[in-house]
Amino acid sequence: MNIFRLAFELFVLYLLYKLIFDFIIPLVSTAKEVKKQFGEMSAQMQDKMNQQQAPNNFATKGTVPPADKRDDYIEFEEVKK
Repeated sequence: MNIFRLAFELFVLYLLYKLIFDFIIPLVSTAKEVKKQFGEMSAQMQDKMNQQQAPNNFATKGTVPPADKRDDYIEFEEVKK
């Protein structure tokens, strides 16, 4: 009976070894890699957003000359019934 207990304990240790080294460690390393890639992608998107907003900031600071006031007036004729 002692040999069956030893075989069972060795089998459980083998299963734990396979679980740790074939499942848990790759899962943790993959999660770290995905988190790193999401961080890089977020930084790239933030850079793109900052680059796209830069031209808008110049326009709101008054670098574009105001429109001529004469262009605002539209002539019209009254319609008589």
